[in-house]
Amino acid sequence: MNFSGYNRNFRGSGLRFGPGGLSPFIRLIIIICASVFLLQLVLKGSQLAYLFGLTPALFFSDFPNRIYQLVTYMFLHGGFWHIFFNMFGLWMFGTEIEHTWGSKRFGRFFFLAGLAGAVLTLAVQSTQMVPMIGASAAIYGVLVAYWRMFPEREVYLYFLFPIKVKWFVPGFMLLGFLTAAPGVAHWAHLGGALFGLAYMVTDWRGLGFSKKLKNLRYKRQEAKLEKRRQEAEDVMKRVDAILDKINEVGIENISKEDRKFLEDASSRLSNKNNNQ
Repeated sequence: MNFSGYNRNFRGSGLRFGPGGLSPFIRLIIIICASVFLLQLVLKGSQLAYLFGLTPALFFSDFPNRIYQLVTYMFLHGGFWHIFFNMFGLWMFGTEIEHTWGSKRFGRFFFLAGLAGAVLTLAVQSTQMVPMIGASAAIYGVLVAYWRMFPEREVYLYFLFPIKVKWFVPGFMLLGFLTAAPGVAHWAHLGGALFGLAYMVTDWRGLGFSKKLKNLRYKRQEAKLEKRRQEAEDVMKRVDAILDKINEVGIENISKEDRKFLEDASSRLSNKNNNQ
């Protein structure tokens, strides 16, 4: 990623640089990425990229031993400018989203966007032997989320040219695809962006996946309770019928099957009362 600018109209009127201080999740990601990058510099020439970056061919040939790379690849970077612009973009466009959603939801979104980028890369470039590293896929998802949430915001491209977010984000992505150097993980970028778009289209007004999942669980629980109620009613109906038979012919004249059923029903009721 390569962009710079001011963020206008964030938390008040006027012009200011950036969205303000670091929000909790973004601070954590920057600290982790910076620490890993310093480790990469110290261990120059090491195999960190192959151990923790995502290499599709090795991922499949050694599956599932490298499944952790679906996450760890996001914390490695290929150089100073790579990590600088990724972290700058995360701070610039992710801060207001985190303030709006909360750190937990934003963190989940960040990792899912990164995971989507990894999955699309694996699907399209399954034989690639070059490790993919960087948080760009997740940040492309963040860019799309910001584009959907704050299209009228203005950024100052290269600190000079004001442009609205609704034009900046798609233009930036298109230019990145057309002018990027060889080796750029375009499929990862696309995967992160598509996930961000799908999430925002279906979920951005709070109709979240977690809420839908809770509703589904609630419906399943209700279905189980209803099934238990119906079973209990059926048992009591048969118990009543057997008791009526006992009144007519006496307990010694009922069948072994009916006697066994009464004993089982009595045992169930006794266990239920003890559990309560």
